[in-house]
Amino acid sequence: MSTILCALHDTMLAQYDNPTPEAPPLADKLMQMGRYFTWLVQLSGITAITYGGGRFAWEKWNGGGLQSPKMIASAMAGGAVATSAGTIMSAVI
Repeated sequence: MSTILCALHDTMLAQYDNPTPEAPPLADKLMQMGRYFTWLVQLSGITAITYGGGRFAWEKWNGGGLQSPKMIASAMAGGAVATSAGTIMSAVI
């Protein structure tokens, strides 16, 4: 009985080739969307740091209360989180 099962197993395996890997549908569009999102996050981080620096200079020049260092620190923390998320997602993909 085991000889018949072994022969049947070998016959069935001979019928199937190793499948070649294939990208899922719309994978290229999802990768493009991910690249656009990465670009948008980087642009918003650079804009936030630039705006915070300009506001810091304005507050320093006018002698007002300094609230912009918090803005710059939170923009830098957001950039660190975004960079970490990008690294993790690259490792997953």
